[in-house]
Amino acid sequence: MLKYLLKTPDPIWAACSPAEAKNENLKIKYLGTAGFILSDQHRTLVLDPFISRPNLWHTLTQPLLSDPELVKQYIPQADDVLIGHAHYDHILDAPEVCKQTGARLIGSQASLMYGRSAGLSEQQMLETKGREIIECGKWQVVGLPSIHGKALFGRVPLPGDMTTPPPYPPKFHQLKHGQVFNWWINTGQLSVVHIDSADFIEQELQGRQADIVCLCAIGRKYRPNYVRDVVQLLKPKYIIPCHWDSMVTPIDETPQLLPEVNIPEFIEEIKDCGVIPLFMPILGELYFDQGNDA
Repeated sequence: MLKYLLKTPDPIWAACSPAEAKNENLKIKYLGTAGFILSDQHRTLVLDPFISRPNLWHTLTQPLLSDPELVKQYIPQADDVLIGHAHYDHILDAPEVCKQTGARLIGSQASLMYGRSAGLSEQQMLETKGREIIECGKWQVVGLPSIHGKALFGRVPLPGDMTTPPPYPPKFHQLKHGQVFNWWINTGQLSVVHIDSADFIEQELQGRQADIVCLCAIGRKYRPNYVRDVVQLLKPKYIIPCHWDSMVTPIDETPQLLPEVNIPEFIEEIKDCGVIPLFMPILGELYFDQGNDA
């Protein structure tokens, strides 16, 4: 079980940026776990922010609070914050990001319940049931209903919904996942799909093309043909691995891999499907060409 836990990401895996670091290009920054910042000169969108990263002992025994200074340092700007599901390692820092930047919190009923417990106003939150188009400035996003992977001894961890605000600050087990979403994001020139868990619903991805897929690396352990099916459904040019780190090391320190994550095999599997893998270290940045009209 601990075969890969003590390994750290090899620098040789890091990908080169497909485009130049220009304001008009799409920038994707990796925050660790399933967290990303997508931005261009028009919009800044944050996905599943989890940068406070309490250590394992704190996570298991203490109430969990966002670190405002880390949020200020690493997510200084945001217009929208999208939550794939409401587990602590996907949503812990979202309300603090919204408080500091004025961004909207967008997600399921469970995600908004956590936002309410953290003190966000109703005007700063938008609930979605999935499938509807949400306007984000010049961008559009759609929450595609999904399911959580059976990532804990063959079972879904912390299942269920939150129909009332949880205690604040919460303990990790008080944040149930609620409705799970894969996010489809259209910048006008590029489309990105964010799959933050180890499973998905094929019918919800059908008919959606993605230039870039941010894909949960541990998923290939829990769902057969995980990478192949994603590629067949979305036909991406690039796949960015995410959710590969242990989540309990500080964001500015070298992370460890989750148990059973094998990045070299994941990268080779992506290549075998005819897609370009782009492995990003935590806090790494990549740029993608959006053309002259972005």
